[in-house]
Amino acid sequence: MGRIAAEALVDRLADWGVDTVFGLPGDGINGLMEGLRRARRRVRFILVRHEEAAAFMATGYAKATGRLGVCFATSGPGAIHLLNGLYDAKMDHVPVLAVTGTQETAVLGTGYQQEVHLEHLFQDVAAYNLVVGNPAQLPGVVDIAVRAALARRGVAHLSVPNDIQVADADADPWQHVVPARPPVSSPVYLAPPGVPREADLLAAAEVLNAGRRVAVLAGAGALGARDEVLAVADVLGAPVIKTLPGKAVIPDDSPFAVGGIGLLGTRPGEQLIDECDTLLMVGTNFPYTEHLPDPARVRTVQIEADAARAGVRMPTEVPVIGDAKAGLAALLPLLDRKRDRAHLAKYRKAMERWRRDMAALEEPRRHPVAPQYVVGALDELAADDAILTCDSGTIATWAARHWTIRGDRQFFLSGNLATMAPGLPYAIAMQHAFPGRQVIAYVGDGGFSMLMADFLTAVQAKLPVTVVINNNNSLGQILWEQMVLGYPEHGVRYREPVADFAAWARACGAFGAKVSRGKDVARALKEALRHKGPALVDVDVDPDEPPMPGQVRYKQAKKFAEAFAKGQPRRATIATTLAKDRIQQFGKAGRGRKRGARE
Repeated sequence: MGRIAAEALVDRLADWGVDTVFGLPGDGINGLMEGLRRARRRVRFILVRHEEAAAFMATGYAKATGRLGVCFATSGPGAIHLLNGLYDAKMDHVPVLAVTGTQETAVLGTGYQQEVHLEHLFQDVAAYNLVVGNPAQLPGVVDIAVRAALARRGVAHLSVPNDIQVADADADPWQHVVPARPPVSSPVYLAPPGVPREADLLAAAEVLNAGRRVAVLAGAGALGARDEVLAVADVLGAPVIKTLPGKAVIPDDSPFAVGGIGLLGTRPGEQLIDECDTLLMVGTNFPYTEHLPDPARVRTVQIEADAARAGVRMPTEVPVIGDAKAGLAALLPLLDRKRDRAHLAKYRKAMERWRRDMAALEEPRRHPVAPQYVVGALDELAADDAILTCDSGTIATWAARHWTIRGDRQFFLSGNLATMAPGLPYAIAMQHAFPGRQVIAYVGDGGFSMLMADFLTAVQAKLPVTVVINNNNSLGQILWEQMVLGYPEHGVRYREPVADFAAWARACGAFGAKVSRGKDVARALKEALRHKGPALVDVDVDPDEPPMPGQVRYKQAKKFAEAFAKGQPRRATIATTLAKDRIQQFGKAGRGRKRGARE
């Protein structure tokens, strides 16, 4: 058999440096699978249990490597399953290519089995979207799709009919009636220059130099600019707030770090937002504008790669369009070093108090197990270059506050889509990308149960992924969000018995430990992290531990009280948990003062 069109497509992906494709076969992509088989020495195919997991894996791969993530799915229902993971890529601005099958061209439009017009379905999610209609379009449209995904930091989609997949790769069956030839291209992408205009940098420096209480808000777009962020913060005497997707921008133990803002943020971060007079936003499109400063009282400078996003969240006085790393490096020589360091010193002290408060909540003797202790123990035991993936929910709060960035650690979650279930597939993809690094999925019972079948994917691939489940037998984040609206919880707790996910892990042939006592947490985590293959630790945590905001505002407290008054179930145990938290924090603070006095 001669070279087929699917082979030309896969070979071109390999020419672009693609070495991994995540997917699930089906009769709609049998030709594409043959193309992968023929190119198996250049491109490996990772067989998954669910197409949604394949899309999350492609997205996670792109987030962790900065390279193109690729997923394949069959026609109709298989392609539909990709959408959640692809929207995660779109909303967090990472390059992913989805290749799907569709019915052969002779029956399109006849209502054939599984005929879904994927070009319409994918129209919103994809920056480039095409049904391939002629083998002669390949590999040229692959180049266009890849370049679109890389340049627009988003999703590209190619849908290839069944008969096109297996057609002769050199076939061009129709007469050309326009003055053009089929696309001829090269697998080359050049990123645009990242240095902003000089006039914009000078204007930005003027605003920042005039500020007395400057704050930096750094997001995922600044992840590759750690040295530059720290250098600018030092010159400006500016504390640095990190968005959750940008948690790894600077280390958490840096004297400039004040944690995050919003419901998952820190008390110093919230206070800084209220007190700063100048804000430098770098690589962030932070959506929760209620937690940003009052635009009437601050001057804002923003370094943003996409001109369309500059000024979306704040009325930016000086939008600086360019790459975060290159932009900060060019800005730095224009800044005047601030001699008064009182502003920075104030927040260093505030963060010392905050860290003591958080450490006080990592109490191993609590029963039920405090979720803060679980992630605190994990933080202590994990390697300094560990990669932590996280699901959405209360676990994101615990990870934000108790997983510390140090050394080359990384942290990934679904930022803007905030979807459930990506933690496990992210970890699988990242372990494939970085086989020598420790990769940990820190997930909730709700998110894990959605795609738990793909734990078997990790087992069969012999990937040393460690999964830690924060099992509160509920949809914890939604529970507390209902209460903050003033409503008693409803429909958010699962019935007993509490799931034993460790039994599932052992049934798959992996390490599995079920933990319900604080004293057993550290031992189980140590065993899991030492295990040579996949490991899972399922910890039953306190289901009544609320993820309280760093700074509780009057409106939030009022609504919380209203939910209690209207008949909030388990209000007594929730109140008891809150009381224990405060007692531990006060006790820790007191012990710290006594130690300081003795020293």
